Amino acid sequence: MQCSVRPIVQSYRDLIVWKKSMALVLDVYRCTQAFPKTETYGLTSQLRRAAVSIPSNIAEGQARLSTGEFKQFLGNARGSLMEVETQILLARDLGYLEHNASENLLGAAAEVGRILNGLLTSLPTRR
Repeated sequence: MQCSVRPIVQSYRDLIVWKKSMALVLDVYRCTQAFPKTETYGLTSQLRRAAVSIPSNIAEGQARLSTGEFKQFLGNARGSLMEVETQILLARDLGYLEHNASENLLGAAAEVGRILNGLLTSLPTRR
């Protein structure tokens, strides 16, 4: 009989969702480099900030002292993820992102969302 043992999370850097969201940030930065210069302080900046907010909220939440606070920050990360998805769709519709690039970003965002939702549901609820 084999017993599965979950590894102990010692840092936010151990969380798969944090690692995947960091990869998403890097992809967003790479893709937005080609956006028009007129969007530097508009969509480019907004998309990058929203993307950075995802792993930042995960990290900050994991450092909090209570599960309730952690869940709150994970909820904030999920909100930022929805901003990123919306802004990717807008960038595609404006012609700033090619279809393949937007689909790759949306796929990565969806994966982060699934993992984030799984983490949220795995945490105990407050009583």
